[in-house]
Amino acid sequence: MDNWDEVRTAYQVAKMGTVSGAAEVLGVHHATVIRHVDALETRLGVKLFQRHARGYTATEAGEDLCRVAQATDEQFSQLVGRVKGKGDEVSGELVVTSLNGLAPLMSPTLTAFQQKFPDLTVRYLTGERLFRLEYGEAHVAIRAGAAPDQPDNVVQSFVSQSVALYASQSYVDVHGMPADESEYARHRFVGHDLDTSRAPFFKWLGANVPRANVVFRSTDNRAMELAICAGAGIGFMTETDAASHGDMVQISAPREEWRAPLWLVTHVDLHRTAKVQAFLTFVKERAKDWSA
Repeated sequence: MDNWDEVRTAYQVAKMGTVSGAAEVLGVHHATVIRHVDALETRLGVKLFQRHARGYTATEAGEDLCRVAQATDEQFSQLVGRVKGKGDEVSGELVVTSLNGLAPLMSPTLTAFQQKFPDLTVRYLTGERLFRLEYGEAHVAIRAGAAPDQPDNVVQSFVSQSVALYASQSYVDVHGMPADESEYARHRFVGHDLDTSRAPFFKWLGANVPRANVVFRSTDNRAMELAICAGAGIGFMTETDAASHGDMVQISAPREEWRAPLWLVTHVDLHRTAKVQAFLTFVKERAKDWSA
């Protein structure tokens, strides 16, 4: 294909469904979008879109073209991410992703790193979604659970946090302290909303506590932590997090099977860049105080 601009325009028209939507995304006049689509259809000798009052709908040929365009666009995004990561200076953007439950540890760490390298802009992206390092969505990912096995990623063992069962003093005052596991069935628990969670401690909870007893559920680790502190029930917290709250009561001591291993993940093409290496060294040093 001689003209990538025309293919990219057609891809955005198919994605947005309207000429005006594509024009806004591309930052061009709507007449340019129409001209690109018309020129591409003329060159290929096929109709790529059905025009109608609500906008444009891709034909079968248009869908084929757009699949190729999408893959190409993703490759360009990947290339841009790699190029931005090259160079000897610790500057530009550093994109780090992790579960939001690590924010209390990561935010101060990233702030200290940015203060050490003031020309750097830090973007810290949290959530359950696995950001795609191969497409340049992040430079460094901190992931929990089993060791990641995606191809072309460099995976390093990071830290392993001790996890125990806790309740607030207000919960214990109302519901009492379970003497042992046999009494868990008469207590209230805080847990993950999805019973398919991969976290080892949530798997244990699902196997040892009736689901009906998990009365406060969330997909947000921070929300679960705050619910435990507020007295919603017994739940899992790292010893570090529990120590940051004043009135937490340890219901059950940490167990090896509950430990939460963390992994540092980078893409092989960005792993050796100056800013990624600088951050990996920095965060490993800071993390020495994270493990209990």
